[in-house]
Amino acid sequence: MGAAVRVIPCLDVDAGRVVKGVNFKDLRDAGDPVELARAYGDAGADEVTFLDVTASSDGRDTTYEMVGRTADTVFVPLTVGGGVRSPEDVDRLLRAGADKVGVNTAAIERPELIAEIAQRFGSQVLVLSVDARRCGPDTVTESGYEVTTHGGKTGTGIDAVEWARRGAELGAGEILLNSMDADGTTGGFDLAMIRDVRAVVSIPLIASGGAGTAQHFVEAARAGADAVLAASVFHFGTLSIKEVKAAMRDAGIEVR
Repeated sequence: MGAAVRVIPCLDVDAGRVVKGVNFKDLRDAGDPVELARAYGDAGADEVTFLDVTASSDGRDTTYEMVGRTADTVFVPLTVGGGVRSPEDVDRLLRAGADKVGVNTAAIERPELIAEIAQRFGSQVLVLSVDARRCGPDTVTESGYEVTTHGGKTGTGIDAVEWARRGAELGAGEILLNSMDADGTTGGFDLAMIRDVRAVVSIPLIASGGAGTAQHFVEAARAGADAVLAASVFHFGTLSIKEVKAAMRDAGIEVR
């Protein structure tokens, strides 16, 4: 792990508005993703991720417009995910100003999409989002984790660790590993899952799901995450990006 560990706030956006509650002070409009992205950029975020939760075609133009406004005013890298189904979708998002694009469901349905995007735009723009959970009694995978879709509601029976390995092989530039069991619990990242995926991929690994304390971010980095992503703890002001970076620095982890 040569590079500094990145700290990334994630915003869930629906029709151009941030949908998870946000109570930043001094923000004129806590629902405007551009305002929020700017506030996070000023607060020391290394990147900002937008997750477009209504990946319907009618909401698309709003998303492109929002990405464009953000790119004009926020000077940290911007990743946009949600509803990306083709290289054309990637092309439009990059033209609008996104630096990286996240793919999830469409890649599960058609893994060749990963290779198509990587060949056309380069691996560095492609983040493979893996929403993983521990297998229940009805599902058995070798790693004990399975890939889910629809926000963790639908199991696929696909081994999550094997899928991350395959995604990297097909050309993904980064893996965003989201623990659906830990998501929203603030009980800490799924460290075992991070270690298991880290063991099979050499590309950057972004840990997501479960952040509650600054120490949790330290643990995720120690488990092998190259970047740590969170939503609620930052939105609600429980933790600042500065506090998280200070904790990591104190633990001897390099941050920007």
